[in-house]
Amino acid sequence: MIKSWEYTKEYNFLKKSIIKNLDKTLKKGKLFFGEELTKFEKNFLNKNNSKYGVAVGSGTDAIYLSLKALNIGYNDEVITVANTAIPTASAIVNTGASIKFADIGQDYLIDSDKLEKLITRKTKAIIVVHLYGQSCNMDKILTIAKKNKIYLIEDCAQAQGAKFKNKKVGNFGIFGCFSFYPTKILGSYGDGGFITTNNKKLFEKIKRLRFYGIETHDKSKSKYDKYFAIENGTNSRLSEIQATILNIKIKYLSSFITKRRKIARIYDKKITNKHVVKPIVNKNNFHVYHLYVLASKKREQIMDLMKKNDIKLTIQYPFPLHKMTAYKKFKKLNLKNTEKFSKEIFSLPIYPNLEINKIKKIINIINTV
Repeated sequence: MIKSWEYTKEYNFLKKSIIKNLDKTLKKGKLFFGEELTKFEKNFLNKNNSKYGVAVGSGTDAIYLSLKALNIGYNDEVITVANTAIPTASAIVNTGASIKFADIGQDYLIDSDKLEKLITRKTKAIIVVHLYGQSCNMDKILTIAKKNKIYLIEDCAQAQGAKFKNKKVGNFGIFGCFSFYPTKILGSYGDGGFITTNNKKLFEKIKRLRFYGIETHDKSKSKYDKYFAIENGTNSRLSEIQATILNIKIKYLSSFITKRRKIARIYDKKITNKHVVKPIVNKNNFHVYHLYVLASKKREQIMDLMKKNDIKLTIQYPFPLHKMTAYKKFKKLNLKNTEKFSKEIFSLPIYPNLEINKIKKIINIINTV
């Protein structure tokens, strides 16, 4: 069976280092807010060329806390896309704010040409989703956000290491939100997330919000390091165990991305089926290929044939958010491209330890349909 994603070979490669370091971490007797978390936050910021940032419990929490830090809630609107994972929307709804769904372009990313007409006096933020490993058009979107005096938040869950004009994602908006869900480019063995920002005051606020609103940063505060909330927060912590694993894996991040890009180049070159549309890589983009997404009107035929040959394909995402029961009030929206592509897109296996013979098998079957 060729799986759509798997981590066992990666784990076998890192096993000795993981077990050795986890043993050290557990013997220290501190499971939260210890040395490994501090080390990982520094490692992540250095790797992403970001100024400030904190690790949190999940990518969903990263978006939710970013919105809360900006005081976005009831009677506010946030623009995002319907072609994304549910957490992008659920984080907005959980603040009490309303969603405005934008359509996508041929690259599956938010259509910046149609963005401005969605802005109203209630619009407080735009959440751009750097989907499948590629950055949105940040020049145009930043211009729109600044012109209309609204916040820009980046959902970077699928784009760790991606660049726009040689600048890494997560450094364009007021916040960059990352996920360490196991399937991600930098994945932990559990949940985890990260928030980047260049704003020191917001960084300090996020650091409080992730831990019940308790001040843990400014030592000049009279109640520093005591169990005393100065604002209402939540519980969103990255454990020392996950931080230990991520400190090991982040050393291999660049090589993981290189391997993904190499597999993508093979797919690009060797897939010749005219019934299949290969990914568009936009100008000024460094694509990291969290996913390699194809589109075809023969999707079901292709997926059935793959299944018969023990190859597991996935669809991200078969149902646009505005067509789900949870967001049914948006079901009448006319998001032409979003709806069209949801019926055609599917993802090929792409992860660093995918063997060349399996890649060739996938390509050969794709080309026979």
